[in-house]
Amino acid sequence: MLYREAGQFKSTYAEDQQIFPIRQDRIALAVFLAFALLVVPAIGNQYWLGALLTPFLIFSLAALGLNILTGYAGQLSLGTAAFMAVGAFMAYNFVLRVPGIPILLAFVLAGICAAAVGIVFGLPSLRIKGFYLAVATLACQFFVLWALQRFGWFSNHSTSGVITAQQIVILGYAFDTPARKYLLTLGVVAVMALAAKNLMRSETGRAFMAVRDMDVAASVIGIPMMRTKLLAFAISSFYCGVAGALHAFCYLGTVEPEAYSLDLSFRILFMIIIGGVGSILGAFLGAAFITLFPIFLNLASSWVNEFFGVEISHAVVSNLESIIFGGLIIFFLIVEPQGLARLWQITKEKLRLWPFPH
Repeated sequence: MLYREAGQFKSTYAEDQQIFPIRQDRIALAVFLAFALLVVPAIGNQYWLGALLTPFLIFSLAALGLNILTGYAGQLSLGTAAFMAVGAFMAYNFVLRVPGIPILLAFVLAGICAAAVGIVFGLPSLRIKGFYLAVATLACQFFVLWALQRFGWFSNHSTSGVITAQQIVILGYAFDTPARKYLLTLGVVAVMALAAKNLMRSETGRAFMAVRDMDVAASVIGIPMMRTKLLAFAISSFYCGVAGALHAFCYLGTVEPEAYSLDLSFRILFMIIIGGVGSILGAFLGAAFITLFPIFLNLASSWVNEFFGVEISHAVVSNLESIIFGGLIIFFLIVEPQGLARLWQITKEKLRLWPFPH
């Protein structure tokens, strides 16, 4: 009875087209953001803020970028980690080589550089799609990492290959603690997630979905294939580039090519498969699952050892994690292709009718 829009009349077109038309959704979102902004930094310890919540937000942003390309525009990509690497290294170089540049501007410019790389490697999408496009973006993954290691300019000719990221200072305020880095990451991710939500409701977002559903029909009704596909690659790569910059500056504290391996690209792909392809919420749900599930397995193994006296080695837990991830991906692809986001949507629909018959 609490989750129902009865009596919430819309008197203008703008009210009818709100992102969250139901008042309860707006209140829940406001409460959730207030809790994440005010309460979590106060009660969270260094481990939770620095090792769990900050990477969760960063991977959510990267998954959101991949979801724009794969979920909404229908272009399969396996080069997400490469675009994150471009964002991380270019943010480092902008701060290093442009004295006095604001760090947020460096993040934006790094995202633009990643978008440019995304456009270049998105050109094959004009002729190929599906598995062949995935192979083309896989080439991007290997080429970008090779270039970052081959040309010393990107790493400022560092001999170790691991560079310490510069300190984050905004308007004279240093973000040098896990709580402050978490708040910065939260602010950037919230703004970009809202922008993505609005983008998918715009003419551009509808063009993306038309190309995804049937590109030939979309071309017939006048949607330009070249501009739409390359724009999808550019926006997706921009999101991944900003996520890479945050990953280097707010999470790792270092800039290194090894952090953006092919394994990371597959992990982000798994996030949108489990969370929900073509869903903004699905990127966050999938990132939460992939980030928190290994911790739950480790806790479960310690509980089994404590209560039943059975010791489970870390190797078994690691292998079990891979087995469960693979099984869940197969399960969601067969049973619920739209992932956890669809299950949440079904739950809300049932709440709107409860306690009346469905």
